[in-house]
Amino acid sequence: MPQITHIIWDWNGTLLDDTRACVNAINSMLGVRGLPRLSVEQYRACFGFPVSDFYRKIGFVLEDEDWDAMARDFHAKFLADSSMALHTQTRLVLEQINLRGMTQWILSASEQSILDLMLQEYELTDYFQRAMGVNNLYGNSKISIGRSMIAMAEVPHAEILLIGDSLHDYEVAQDLDIACALIAQGHQSFDRLLTCGAPVLRSLSEVPGFIGV
Repeated sequence: MPQITHIIWDWNGTLLDDTRACVNAINSMLGVRGLPRLSVEQYRACFGFPVSDFYRKIGFVLEDEDWDAMARDFHAKFLADSSMALHTQTRLVLEQINLRGMTQWILSASEQSILDLMLQEYELTDYFQRAMGVNNLYGNSKISIGRSMIAMAEVPHAEILLIGDSLHDYEVAQDLDIACALIAQGHQSFDRLLTCGAPVLRSLSEVPGFIGV
């Protein structure tokens, strides 16, 4: 791998340990509709982007739903869930990378104001040159904001590494023509992540060694 000078992080699942909170919120919504609930393993085996496709896959009939109301309901439940926390290695890994003088950004499918608030609450804002989220609650693709981020970065593509926890992160990296590594402690299983051909790490603790920090 060429010398990496710039890390683009995914947020949910990658730095933030929020898989259980997502499963809890979705199970609450499934239960109200009399639909089968998911285990964490079942969730990781089928979750993906766009989120609307995932919802259909697990039984929601979106034609009978108010999508805006569903998105608001999910986020209200998700944000109130006490199981959400940073992965135990997050702060240490970010600090190690900062000490090497590498720049760090966040590229997230989270709505921008929610992302900003979370970074403030976890006291992580100062680690990142920029944190870019989306302008809605729908969980669609983040490719377009990724293109904007790359344009702002003004860094050779060969020096950029995107680190995420989903096959969509790999799709984003492919579109942006940058390297990608995936971490299997978030929203998709190790076996699913392996299918794309990107390097797959078991946890954040492996990142410093992977990038030579």
